[in-house]
Amino acid sequence: MSRPSPLDNPENAAHAWARYRRLMRLMFGITTGVVIIALVIIYKEVDDVSPHFFIATALGIGFSMLLMSALMGLVFLSSGTGHDESVDNSLDDLGPKDSSNANWGPPD
Repeated sequence: MSRPSPLDNPENAAHAWARYRRLMRLMFGITTGVVIIALVIIYKEVDDVSPHFFIATALGIGFSMLLMSALMGLVFLSSGTGHDESVDNSLDDLGPKDSSNANWGPPD
């Protein structure tokens, strides 16, 4: 049986989601800076580059960084609020242990 999550409390949830939004705003700023720096470096170092290359680079770097920061932010949110501890990780309910598949080596 799972225990109640600390995120069930509206005050805890509001605090946690405000912290997540603050983290995402910070990461959006960092991502914007990295994209601008990358585009400036490409503009100065490479001759005759199509505008589509700049668009693809900006979208690729931006999407990748924002996706990674969103997923890591959710991990931090889950861990920081105690939501992870409320999950029941017990394997006792799966039934009797079958030891016939315990040997992963080659057959004798």
